[in-house]
Amino acid sequence: MAQVLEFKLPDLGEGLTEAEIVRWMVEVGDVVAVDQPVVEVETAKAMVEVPCPYGGVVTARFGEEGAELPVGAPLLTVAVGEGADGHRPAGDPGSGGGAVRAPRAEETGGREQTSEGSGNVLVGYGTSQAPARRRRVRPERRASGVASGAGVAGAAVSGVASGAGEAGAAPSGRANGRVRAAEPVDGPVPVISPLVRRLARQNGLDLRELTGSGPDGLILRADVEYALRAAAAQGGRTAAPEAGPRPAGPVREHASASAAGTAPSTVPPGGIRIPLKGVRGAVADKLSRSRREIPDATCWVDADATELMRARTAMNAAGGPKISLLALLARICTAALARFPELNSTVDTQAREVVQFDHVHLGFAAQTDRGLVVPVVRDAHARDAEGLTAEFARLTEAARAGRLTPGELTGGTFTLNNYGVFGVDGSTPIVNHPEAAMLGVGRIVPKPWVHEGELAVRQVVQLSLTFDHRVCDGGTAGGFLRYVADCVEQPAVLLRTL
Repeated sequence: MAQVLEFKLPDLGEGLTEAEIVRWMVEVGDVVAVDQPVVEVETAKAMVEVPCPYGGVVTARFGEEGAELPVGAPLLTVAVGEGADGHRPAGDPGSGGGAVRAPRAEETGGREQTSEGSGNVLVGYGTSQAPARRRRVRPERRASGVASGAGVAGAAVSGVASGAGEAGAAPSGRANGRVRAAEPVDGPVPVISPLVRRLARQNGLDLRELTGSGPDGLILRADVEYALRAAAAQGGRTAAPEAGPRPAGPVREHASASAAGTAPSTVPPGGIRIPLKGVRGAVADKLSRSRREIPDATCWVDADATELMRARTAMNAAGGPKISLLALLARICTAALARFPELNSTVDTQAREVVQFDHVHLGFAAQTDRGLVVPVVRDAHARDAEGLTAEFARLTEAARAGRLTPGELTGGTFTLNNYGVFGVDGSTPIVNHPEAAMLGVGRIVPKPWVHEGELAVRQVVQLSLTFDHRVCDGGTAGGFLRYVADCVEQPAVLLRTL
């Protein structure tokens, strides 16, 4: 006998609510070991290989590559044998040609079965015990037999995904994997996402009357929105829509839109629709929150960076690792924050307090193929120019390869944004919530400049500071920016803080 365990998409930490399947690393029928990576997913912060906490035979997978799943949705099911350690030995696909099933409640005496786990394998997710499952017994819908062999491998074991109490059981309200709108089903509604349930509940829609357009009749957000539009066209009557044209292709659910309880879209049809998901969706949410909550202001100044460029050339000519311009600007920022700690802070809105930090975790904007990300250099105030250069290079390479961890993308206290690499002179940066300030640096270009009383061609840069007006007034912000400009024009000023 074997037990079929369901492995769900775990909490990946840092408030992430969903992930997109990038690549399956196992097939149905494969034997997996404890903690073996089974799927690669992309969250709004990074690419993550998800390990399976069970050892056994993969009997089902949920979601194709490119599908977006919420945290807690089923990923796959594993048939676990009843060996000495509670797991199927590696290479043993099971007895009876691989026939496995989940034990019914009456077979276990109503007790939940457990299996030895693998320890903590992801942020916020522990596998000290296999998640026990308790099934409802519905006598009128119980299957007379148990599917075996390939039938189990292809069946949806989860009641949520299949809508059946047992693998292989076909409720009377289901035909060819689709829920018939005319005959409401008494069993589980085929909905994975709690966000879809919320949208239906807020609009008084009975999900049992819908026909799901997803795999195995799964009800998607697009199905709910289609039903709501049909109900509105019928004068507000919320009922199953009649047969007619369905949306062109399934629309993936997005947590931020559904959680907000948004009404059906009123945007006219036509044009290209680009989903706000992944990195782009996370950036959109964060920038919108920043604009809503932070009363920001921006000040800027032009500075003569000729001496800074000469100092960098001299450092690199002296031998040793090359020093990047970004590292020198970061060193200037940490020195300025030591003088003006008000800008190295955040606002606790619930306590109505400004929290100033005694460390500088410096974020820097990095453009990648996946979009804009902001890696964080920990304890930047304690690093010299060489250390900052090395850490910037490491994090930039990891960002472009999609290998940044959630911990490397969060916890910043101040952000440095070098948008000069795009060939622009100035900008008004949006504060990276929940931080209090961001320094923007434009391109360094030759410009006419009055130097020592005479007109000369100098290397000029525009510096801009966007700050949270709740943490300080313009005098503090101006003092910070002026100090940064003085260090850019006369790098020797930094010697006072070394």
